Amino acid sequence: MQKNLVIVESPAKAKTIEKFLGKDFKVLSSYGHIRDLKKKDFSIDIEKNFEPHYEVPADKKKLVAQLKEEAEQAETVWLASDEDREGEAIAWHLYEVLKLKPENTKRIVFHEITKGAILKAIEQPRNIDINLVDAQQARRILDRIVGFELSPVLWKKVKPALSAGRVQSVAVRLIVEREREIHAFQTEAAYRVTAVFLVPDEDGKLVEMKAELGRRIKTKEEAQKFLESCRSATFTINDIVTRPLKKSPAAPFTTSTLQQEAARKLGFTVAQTMMVAQRLYESGNITYMRTDSVNLSEFAINGSKEAITHMMGERYVNPRHFATKTKGAQEAHEAIRPTYMENSKIEGTAQEKKLYDLIWKRTIASQMADAEVEKTTVSIGISNESDTFTATGEVVKFDGFLHVYRESFDDDTDQEDESRLLPPLKKGQKLQHEDITATERFTQHPPRYTEASLVRKLEELGIGRPSTYAPTISTIQQREYVLKGEKTGEEREYNVLMLKDNQIADNTHTEITGAEKSKLMPTDTGIVVNDFLIEYFPNILDFNFTASVEKQFDEIAEGEKQWTAIMKAFYKDFHPSVEKTLASKSEHKAGERILGNDPVSGKQISVKIGRFGPVVQMGTVEDEEKPRFAQMTKGLSLETITLEEALELFKLPRTLGTHEGKTVTVGSGRFGLFIQHNGVYASLPKTADPMTITLEEAIELIKLKQEAAAQRHLKKFEEDPDLEIMNGRYGPYISYKGSNYKIPKDIVPQDLSLAACKEIVRLQEEKDPDKSKRAAKTPKAKPAAKAKATKADKAATTKPKATAKATAKKK
Repeated sequence: MQKNLVIVESPAKAKTIEKFLGKDFKVLSSYGHIRDLKKKDFSIDIEKNFEPHYEVPADKKKLVAQLKEEAEQAETVWLASDEDREGEAIAWHLYEVLKLKPENTKRIVFHEITKGAILKAIEQPRNIDINLVDAQQARRILDRIVGFELSPVLWKKVKPALSAGRVQSVAVRLIVEREREIHAFQTEAAYRVTAVFLVPDEDGKLVEMKAELGRRIKTKEEAQKFLESCRSATFTINDIVTRPLKKSPAAPFTTSTLQQEAARKLGFTVAQTMMVAQRLYESGNITYMRTDSVNLSEFAINGSKEAITHMMGERYVNPRHFATKTKGAQEAHEAIRPTYMENSKIEGTAQEKKLYDLIWKRTIASQMADAEVEKTTVSIGISNESDTFTATGEVVKFDGFLHVYRESFDDDTDQEDESRLLPPLKKGQKLQHEDITATERFTQHPPRYTEASLVRKLEELGIGRPSTYAPTISTIQQREYVLKGEKTGEEREYNVLMLKDNQIADNTHTEITGAEKSKLMPTDTGIVVNDFLIEYFPNILDFNFTASVEKQFDEIAEGEKQWTAIMKAFYKDFHPSVEKTLASKSEHKAGERILGNDPVSGKQISVKIGRFGPVVQMGTVEDEEKPRFAQMTKGLSLETITLEEALELFKLPRTLGTHEGKTVTVGSGRFGLFIQHNGVYASLPKTADPMTITLEEAIELIKLKQEAAAQRHLKKFEEDPDLEIMNGRYGPYISYKGSNYKIPKDIVPQDLSLAACKEIVRLQEEKDPDKSKRAAKTPKAKPAAKAKATKADKAATTKPKATAKATAKKK
């Protein structure tokens, strides 16, 4: 009989912990949750006090049987899942499913995987905290109720296969509202006036000093008038103010601030940051990565002090204690920090090294001295104007924490002026100007959210917790309510007036404005679902309501409230509103807009969410002829599409002629514009116009597509159509029954016989048995190129017809 069995939730964590415990301990992994609410059933008994019905999923039954057998053979079972509510729930499910006994079961927690932390945890075991378990159950059950009851409403009122979620819906609302702010924004122009003065330096050599007018001038006429007055003006230094400034470092990382900085400095997505941080935690390099605390342990503070003294000297040391401001901080143990501060570098992947470096620098900087800066502000008077120019300069007297780390911000702009030195100046000194420029500048619309800035907004509103940010942002993108994309920007003219050599030049320049990268934008479906939920379920979309639910979960975790009482109060209001909405009838489908009438046929033109996404409809069900449908192309939106743009879509598909006895057409589908010929589909380049493209140009695109397909499909075998040698982005491989098999580098793919291919498949399946299982389950796959073509084909042709039938049936 073995003495001790330790159960953690991940194999990487198990491997690290096993290094610290002796031969009397066996460490196994539960691979996350071992049971959950049934996937396809509601699984909550409302009548029996919201009793949840859990099940062990099929893919976990073998693992559970193994854990049960090991637990029965152990004298003591140590449940060592993570220290947050999710981890507590995992421990509780293990206790229940494995039928563990209280006398030989111990719960241990630690927020870093180091030998000291593990041994200390074993010395201080505790019982499972049922309040934390209830808080997790409450969140899980409330989210299941919302998702399970709202989804059928969306299926009926908006479109099939949609789903809703409590926190996700609020996140979508933020993105939709920001998009509408942007569309409603009115740009205003004003002139920014800058001057370049020539000032003698210490050696008497003239150097340039830049200054800016203290206000913006509203019109071109005023700007011209101001420059005219500057022609005859004298410029005098009215005042010089030099004052010392101190800059303090930011607090150590929480989950939210780590996600934001990793996005800004490393370009990581929120999910990517959490995945890499999880690996760093499980390998013992950093403390637990789900936390909203900025607190550091005395061990970390002392470790930082030693590291700073050793690397930079005592002057750079300034130990600090940071206070957590977030209300209801559930993981109030410690900020995210390196486990050992003396380790400035680690072994690992490139991503792990980059993220670790960021965490190490932020933690070290938080314990370093303030940066000491001397800021000089010079006020320059204009003899015939009441306005003044201002020049600023900054000298870093002591870099302090800036020696290691400088925080980034979402609105970081050009920092050229920040550390500019000024030449020696005296009050009353006359200045000679080189040029004075008035540049037309425009107000900017509010920026679209990035993943990181959305996390910050959710945190500000008190919505979600460290463990929910990443899954929330992933979910709204997976459901296609939100897309992460870019705006190309538009060309815009702006005016520049320059006074130089006593002459005023008037020039027009162009710039690209509005270009954005990796920003979150709502889809038409996301907008329609959001508007529908706000109209019928305002509580679910209310920021204060969602934040108050989070507070109630915190109160459950503290043992101050019963989770069932909160469920009853919520369900009492929520369920009747679901039934009322399902029973309600409306003249128009959610999101439907009538644009006008077709000038040729007189038929009504409208837009709505169809079964396969946004569509334009010509005619109604009441007309003698069936309505016609056109799929909306990229760049068009339900909210902004005009009647003219909608009518253009009905000009496609357009027949261009014949090639090799088959018709060539240009069409439009949900994935964009394409050329179709004899079952081959080729995407139309962005620069090509579907209304003017010629037959010859279309044939060229078809040929290019056929050549690309030929290069992809290297060899087929008539004896076994399931097996094919393909060429992928990482080189040649064998495709067989839905699984891919690597071809060794020293083999020429085209020389392989069917028997040789089967041998490669057999050898790789022996190494990875799961591959053969997947291949057995997977139905025969179409060749990739053909499958893609079929998808485009369906999108362009069959889908609108299906939508028409479905709409007709409903009405």
